[in-house]
Amino acid sequence: MAVDPHDQDMVYALAEQAEAEFMYRYSSGTPGAVQDTLGMAATRLGGGVVLSMRHDPVNYWSKALGFGVDEPVDAELIGQVCDFYRAERTPAAVIQIAPDRLPADWDEIRARETITAGSTWVKLAAEADAIQPGRTELRVGPVTAEFADQWASVVLRGFGMPEEGLGAMLAASVTDPRFRPYAAWDGAEMVAGANLFVHGEVGALNAASTLPAHRGRGAQSALLAARAAAAVAAGCRWVTAETGRPEPGSSNTSLNNMLRAGLTPLYDRRNWLWRAAQ
Repeated sequence: MAVDPHDQDMVYALAEQAEAEFMYRYSSGTPGAVQDTLGMAATRLGGGVVLSMRHDPVNYWSKALGFGVDEPVDAELIGQVCDFYRAERTPAAVIQIAPDRLPADWDEIRARETITAGSTWVKLAAEADAIQPGRTELRVGPVTAEFADQWASVVLRGFGMPEEGLGAMLAASVTDPRFRPYAAWDGAEMVAGANLFVHGEVGALNAASTLPAHRGRGAQSALLAARAAAAVAAGCRWVTAETGRPEPGSSNTSLNNMLRAGLTPLYDRRNWLWRAAQ
């Protein structure tokens, strides 16, 4: 079901804020010793969040997002974001801003800070109770604290990310009351995982991956439906998600699963790349 035009601006804002908040919770909830090892730091600026992982093994976790809702995006704000990364000695980071929140002088701002255009993500949303149920022979259910490490391992291996450090970060979310982690099992083996973050009226779908040997069996479609049901139970009206926009002639299975489940694209959002001066 498409987003009603009367709700559009509200959903756009909630989608950006929910994503920013779950990223902040992943970062701030990481055990202190792991934060030190990975060189993690986080702050709030201009209504958004700025996250740094100096020793990020996959160049993913340093990002700034959630801007343009509470305060306008301007040269001063972006300067503060970049100053934070310079102070943290962050080698590179991604700045994510919804296209309708970019200022008219964005090209001048990014030229000043040496910010370049990167890949594009698709932001999606749907009414939580409108998600189509997925089918799989795998067992799907919530993840409890005793399976936190195993769940984190499956999610990271599904993404092809290393477990050292990052495993402790993801595992900590299992006991965070605003997250709702789910998994799929083939018999006794956990083979897929995904997370839901509850943020007011929005349930933000995130961290969904399946082990390579078990793909194509409906795990993610079923996990989408299970998390949407959990969002409804938590009082959410909307579910939101984001994933990569495939290049022409290629496909993104994650995007296909979301569209099939009933999520609709809100907008394409560019990843803006900041790199430290050499």
